[in-house]
Amino acid sequence: MNNKVIAIMYDFDKTLCTKDMQEYTFIPNLGITPAEFWSEANKLRSVDKMDQVLTYMYLMVKKTDDIGYHITRDYLRKMGDKIELFPGVIDWFKRINEYGREKGVTIEHYIISSGVKEIIEGSKIGEYFKQIYASEFHYDEKGHAVWPNVAINYTNKTQFLMRINKGILDMADDYGINKKMEKKDRRIDISNMIYIGDGITDVPCMKLTKEGGGVSIAVYTDKSKKIASDLYEDERINYMAPADYRDGSYIDTVVKKTIDAMALNAELHEMSSHTR
Repeated sequence: MNNKVIAIMYDFDKTLCTKDMQEYTFIPNLGITPAEFWSEANKLRSVDKMDQVLTYMYLMVKKTDDIGYHITRDYLRKMGDKIELFPGVIDWFKRINEYGREKGVTIEHYIISSGVKEIIEGSKIGEYFKQIYASEFHYDEKGHAVWPNVAINYTNKTQFLMRINKGILDMADDYGINKKMEKKDRRIDISNMIYIGDGITDVPCMKLTKEGGGVSIAVYTDKSKKIASDLYEDERINYMAPADYRDGSYIDTVVKKTIDAMALNAELHEMSSHTR
């Protein structure tokens, strides 16, 4: 186990960016409003008993086909550039990485999101993640999206937290992720993890991180403060913080203090190992 590596894991929509990523460009390009798109998705899900993520992915393909267009990787990645990020997010990763180096630890950033992987990859912050676990399309020989390749919902998000824990990052490696692994052999202990999300769909990962000795944080805006407050009162999270990532903000302070504590634990563990 590498005690000098800290994993920070993020949801994406309404955690790092201000709304659902499809609402910046994809849905407007269809000639409908976000409310109309999500209303149709919810109705379809209710009638056909579909998974929520599979429903929106199906509707994305169907709606583009209806207007005579096809989803491609490049089409989605270009949309990432239009995403509006919360204050401070753009320089957050470099700043936190540098703070970690000053404390003698390495910071790794991961996305665990029900959103679209290709859009996240094309965003201004896509380059900063060691791994992006998000819903993804399968493309045919023409490069057109035809089927979900990966669909990540709140119930299976914890799989990806455990992949980070074990160091089994390859999505295709089902054997490795399910094979028994002693705690000492796992790459990053859960106590060296920070999970940042915004709502109910993040609860399984928030709870697992908190119960494993890590730190869970719910970010909020004025509209979503009640959700974060409920999560805090229900002891699902360690902290709740405004969605402001600027230097000196509350979440900046909380994460840096958490890194301080984790770095100290790593130092004490190293000293203990040398004295045995």
